[in-house]
Amino acid sequence: MVTHIVDVPRTFCCVRGEEGRMRFAMTSGRAVGTVLIVIALVATLAGLVLPSDMLAGNRASAIARAAWQDDGKGTWKTEYGPLTAMDRDFLRKVRAAGLWELPAGRSAQERGTRKSVRIAGNHLVDGHTELDKRAVTAGRAMNVSLPTQPTGSQQEYLDDMEKAQGEEFDQVLVDHLRKQHGVVFGLVGLVRDQTKNSMIRSLATRANAIVLDHITVLEDTGLVNFEELNDVK
Repeated sequence: MVTHIVDVPRTFCCVRGEEGRMRFAMTSGRAVGTVLIVIALVATLAGLVLPSDMLAGNRASAIARAAWQDDGKGTWKTEYGPLTAMDRDFLRKVRAAGLWELPAGRSAQERGTRKSVRIAGNHLVDGHTELDKRAVTAGRAMNVSLPTQPTGSQQEYLDDMEKAQGEEFDQVLVDHLRKQHGVVFGLVGLVRDQTKNSMIRSLATRANAIVLDHITVLEDTGLVNFEELNDVK
């Protein structure tokens, strides 16, 4: 029996091999393109389907985490439990808030042209008087140094209010106070969630209620520009 061996031209083999590689490359390219399109569609659908408040929550959480400063002193042991850098910063911020929001509240009581602004002033004075006492007590108990003067930005807020007259005063006061309460509200929630210190937890629990009350009465004035709140850093 004679076996015939077919000699396939080398050129033909090379052409067929090259065509195969080209087809594979084209197929791979189409596959990658399809994957990218699917990913883009999923991302678009997620943006349409997911509640906007979830996205807003992520943003608020990011702002809250960026709102505190690490003093570099680690965690302290206290009789009330471990005191972290975030706990100490929160304590200092509560004290600092009272140093400008108490004067702002008194100004609202005396200079507010709207009854709702004067009512907000009453809430500010009552709330920050309580929080200030709690912060000072906690600072002494756990040997945390606290500020005694408003920060540069806080003093600028007070200066803006001092310069404003009449209805402009109402607007300037509400603008500054509502924005800053929104920022600190996120930090209060973060501290309340994560602290292991009983004194800080108690302060954060009370601060949560008071700050929310202040946000509410400021919004009750009808002067809050909610669009501008998105520009707060």
